[in-house]
This record gives sequence, structure tokens and C-alpha cells, in this order.
Amino acid sequence: MSLLDVSIVNVAIPSMQSGLGASPGAIQWVVSGYALSFGLMLVAGGRLGDAFGRRRLMLIGLTGFVLASAAVGLSPTVELVVAARLLQGVAAGLLTPQNSGIIQQLFSGAERGRAFGLFGFTVSLASAIGPVLGGGIIAVAGEEQGWRWLFLVNVPVGVVALLAVARMVPRRPRDDDAADTRIDFVGALLLGLSVLCLLFPVVSLESGQRGPLLLLVGLPLAAWGFVRWERRQERLHRPPLLDLRLLRRLEGYPSGLAIGTLYFTGFTGILLVVSVFLQESLGYSALATGLVLMPFAVGSATSSPIAGRFVTGVGRRITVVALATMITGVLVVALVTPLVERSWTVLVPALLLTGLGGGAVVSPNITLTLAEVPPRMGGAAGGALQTGQRLGSAVGAALVLTAYGLAASATSAPLAFRTSLLVALVPLVAALALAVRVWRMDPTARQPKSPRSAK
Repeated sequence: MSLLDVSIVNVAIPSMQSGLGASPGAIQWVVSGYALSFGLMLVAGGRLGDAFGRRRLMLIGLTGFVLASAAVGLSPTVELVVAARLLQGVAAGLLTPQNSGIIQQLFSGAERGRAFGLFGFTVSLASAIGPVLGGGIIAVAGEEQGWRWLFLVNVPVGVVALLAVARMVPRRPRDDDAADTRIDFVGALLLGLSVLCLLFPVVSLESGQRGPLLLLVGLPLAAWGFVRWERRQERLHRPPLLDLRLLRRLEGYPSGLAIGTLYFTGFTGILLVVSVFLQESLGYSALATGLVLMPFAVGSATSSPIAGRFVTGVGRRITVVALATMITGVLVVALVTPLVERSWTVLVPALLLTGLGGGAVVSPNITLTLAEVPPRMGGAAGGALQTGQRLGSAVGAALVLTAYGLAASATSAPLAFRTSLLVALVPLVAALALAVRVWRMDPTARQPKSPRSAK
């Protein structure tokens, strides 16, 4: 639900403006505020799960998400909606990293790959199917009040999920190494400041505000302060927020983190600009746009569990092939753009190919990236991985929409669409180059290894 809410709300913007009588800038913060608080909480949420129990944090996060969803759907003013969305993002940040941490804890070997395959399936499907669900709900509930049901539907679904977690997720004793429940609040503050210095300017740029771009100047200083503080925690033998030995001593983790961030930078921008082009330039409704994107969802849903099943034997090569397939699909989308005005069906094979490639990136990359991470660090490590995904998504959306807007002001919409697709391809090509380098230069990255200590 937490990832679905990132994509589903995009189609609700016209409905929210109509129902709340709010300005476009205020409505944009309904979208961006959630992304901001979500990204800020992921690593801290993962560390809390490592320290106090992932099942407990999952139940707390899920309860908070359900209550915040109800508050959003029932809020009478846009100010209250934004506030509730911020709280919803905090709850999502507590909830989401527990998924990867629990998988790390309960599964190993090929079973872990299959489990992450299903997890990657949900990530890809949530991003692709959100517009379809959102458009369908608004079409049924009406333009003025339909947006409320996008959030209220989380309540019964969330209650069922709470019962399922309470019944099915086992109570597992924490490892002895994780028994220290001290929380690195200074580290959390410094990392949060670093994320804020990047995310706040990006989400502000999407709503037309350029002043917050000055915060980017503070990003290197905040990041430097975080690294220095975490090293100090290591020297004093205190539990850090994010153990930097993950980056220094586990070969696959930093490269997998970079590949995942680059992938989501390109992936998010592609889906977003396709939606914008179809709705603003060709006059498609939100529901029709979602249906056009269904081949991508079908491709992702097909390839993700298959890739997760075979990653244990194939290793990093599967990421290389998947990224190359996705890039090929995007190039085909760009190639057939002039024909889209006649019939949307020309996009079907291209989007299907793109989805097949994209779905086979997420789950193998998660499996390979977290393969050597000790289970006691699984929550924080998974939270950092998902923080990279959120940062990549925010930056990618801003870059691609900016490129589309600039190109559309100087040329035709189809040419602007093709230009923005090429911009989105840049991080995907960079991810492919890095995956090839890791696969060729580091034989240990070709197959996932068993978790070992980062000491």
C-alpha cells in the first residue's frame, strides 16, 4: 500500500483540485509531502526494526498508515490533507523497510531469491498499476469526491493486512548482536538533513519553486557530517544508524545501492512522462492512460518472480540483461511515438518489452545487494536501499518533467516526449554500465553469497 500510494495519487490531482478548491501548488504538496516524509524515515525505520523487532515496527507502521489514510480521506481542507499525508509518509517509512529485513531474517539461498522476487513483483506492479486503480476509482466515485476514496480504501485493506501480519509473521527473538536498543538520534538527524537537502529542492522544483534549490549547497556538508559521526560511533563501539562497513567491506552492497538508485531515477521518469504525454497532449483520461500502461504492468508482473527464482544461479548477469532489455523497450517507445496519435496499440509491444526488462531488475538487484548483509543489519541496509530508490524517483521525475516542459515550449509535443525519454535513458544506461562493470571486474558479484559479518 505504501508504494502504491506513490503512484496512485498522481491521477487524483484534478479530482483533488476540484473537490478542495485548492491551487495547483498546494495540491502538488499532497504528492510531494508524502514522498518527502517517506524518504526521510526509511533508514531510521529500518534501524528501529533491527533494534526493537521488525514485526513490532511493521504493526506500528501499518496502524499509523491506516489511521493517516483515513485522516486524508476525511480532511475538509487542503492544509489538513497535506499534514495527514506527511504523517502517512512517516508511517510508510516505518513500515516499508521491515519487508526486506524480515525476508533477510527468515529466508536464505534460493528461497530468499524467490521471496525477493515476489517483493520486486509488488514494487513494479504498484508503480505500474496505480494509475489504473486510481482512474477506475475516480471514474466510479465521481470527479469531485473520488480522490477521497483513493485513501479511504486503504482502511479496510490495511485492517486485513494488520490481521495477516499479526497471524502470519512469526515472533522471532532478536540476535544477540542486535540486543543493543540504543538509537543513534544524531545520526538520524544528520542523515535526515542530507535527504532533506536533496528531496526538498527537487519536490519544490516540481511545483515551480526555485528558491529551495539553495539547499543543495548544504547537501555535501550534511553528508560529510553524517559520515564523520557514524565513524565516531564505530570507534566508540556504539550502534550506528547505518553501519558504514556495509559500504566499505561488502563488495556487492555499494554497487547494488547505486544500480538501484539509477534504475529508479530512469524508471519513474519514463512512466510519468508517458502519462503526461497521453493526458496533456493526446487528451486521454486518467483511466485510459492507466490502461495503456497495462502492458508494462503485465511485463513486470511476469518477469519479476521469474528473475527472483533464477538469480541465485545466474547472478549479476540477469541485471545486465534486464537493463539492456528495458533500454531497448524505451528506445522502441521513442521510435513509434509519431504513430501514437493514430493508434495507442503501437505502444503495446514496446511497453511490454520495457516492463519485462524493468521487472527483472528490481528483485535480483535487491537479492544481490543484500546477499552478504548480516540479518541483524537487514532493516537499516534495506532502508538505505529504499531511500536510494525514493531519492532516484524524486530526482528522475523532476528531471524528466523539466526536460519535457522545456522541449514542449520550443517544439511539438511528440518531439518533446521523445526528448524526455532520452533524458530518462541516461541513468538507465549508467546503471547498465555499472552492472556490466561489476559483473566483469568482480567475479564474486556474479552469484550471491551467503551473509557474513561486516566486521
